[in-house]
Amino acid sequence: MVKNKQNPGSLPSSNSHISFNFIDVKPFVRNKQELRRWIALCIKEERKSFGEISFNFCSDNHLLEMNREFLNHNYYTDIITFDFTENNLISGDIYISKGRVKENAAELKETFHVELKRVMIHGILHLCGYKDKSKAEKEKMRKKEDVCLSLLR
Repeated sequence: MVKNKQNPGSLPSSNSHISFNFIDVKPFVRNKQELRRWIALCIKEERKSFGEISFNFCSDNHLLEMNREFLNHNYYTDIITFDFTENNLISGDIYISKGRVKENAAELKETFHVELKRVMIHGILHLCGYKDKSKAEKEKMRKKEDVCLSLLR
């Protein structure tokens, strides 16, 4: 990972980078440049600097195996975030299960792409320091997700 020294809250520089990778699923992310600008804006709102972020989209089974291997959890999840943030430089690898996002969207009566953006920004918020273990943390995280989603619309 290349480290990038920027002013807190700055938009991405040439050293900043967001990648979209598809491990065992076909590519399905639309408007990558728009997503990059939106994510940078959300990071700026948190008064953080923007480094390197990798979104890795995969199947339920792939993420389940990662959940078992790295977290010792034996259940499906929609996202796993590996945080490489140092000081205020936001960097990390975010793994997202396409199948979980699709199922969540159906349960929430939301479109796949809106739910995908919520899960993506959830990972970014983890990199910004937000937690979601307790009920209060989950509520705070959900409100921040809503704020970030409103910046996209």
